[in-house]
Amino acid sequence: MTTPNEITEAVRERYGRAAVAAKSGSAECCDTACCSGDPITSHLYSDAETRELPREAVKASLGCGNPTALIELHQGETVLDLGSGGGIDVLLAAKRVGSTGKVYGLDMTDEMLELARGNQRAAGVTNVEFLAGNIEAIPLPDSSVDVIISNCVINLASDKGRVFKEAFRVLRPGGRFAVSDVVVLGDVPDEIRRNMELWIGCIAGALQDTQYVAKLGAAGFSDVTIEQWRVYDPRDASEFLSRANLTAESMKAAEGKFASAFVRATKPDACCQSGCCA
Repeated sequence: MTTPNEITEAVRERYGRAAVAAKSGSAECCDTACCSGDPITSHLYSDAETRELPREAVKASLGCGNPTALIELHQGETVLDLGSGGGIDVLLAAKRVGSTGKVYGLDMTDEMLELARGNQRAAGVTNVEFLAGNIEAIPLPDSSVDVIISNCVINLASDKGRVFKEAFRVLRPGGRFAVSDVVVLGDVPDEIRRNMELWIGCIAGALQDTQYVAKLGAAGFSDVTIEQWRVYDPRDASEFLSRANLTAESMKAAEGKFASAFVRATKPDACCQSGCCA
């Protein structure tokens, strides 16, 4: 059975290699399902969004959505990106919160942090800070951010309930949670859940949509919604799935079961938390 530490180290190693490849300009960013140009990560950002960003930030984008498009960001707000990678979403958010705002990017991979900081310098953005750390233990004080975003990272965490509790802790009352993530629609074969390659590739660690809602609610969030926007066809990733040694039966059973989704939630304001809301 795969342990949480094994999952963490495998993710760190794989995404470290992806950062090095993006920095070197390699055409092969990684060898999982979550690589730039595949059916999961392709066509997430408009040309207008990426035109002024460093090429390395765009190349290192291994997400499954565009979290900065999920929510309205306001001048002066403080934003936290969980698992910020090469920094694409941090840099996009920084433009929207302006010089009076602040955006933190949190990542556990040294190579990604180095790449992101280089991209920050190249973009000339000053209202950004990249932090080293784990999304299950966020290195920020209680009630210190207005908005949390994330892009296909929470599904990689071994303790998602802890991630949601930490997100709730660092959000200010009334703060918003708006992430892109992979969700499971119904049951999937154990063969997929056990496969480490799939976990690293964004699939096997995903929660069922109903579990996602329940865990966010258990952490204290309200107004939880999940909007599916791209359901994956296993045939689009047939080469990758065959390398993961999945049987034809498992591939067929996975049809229509995995999707990119926009997940939104709110931390109740101080009044609601004390029970005085109508």
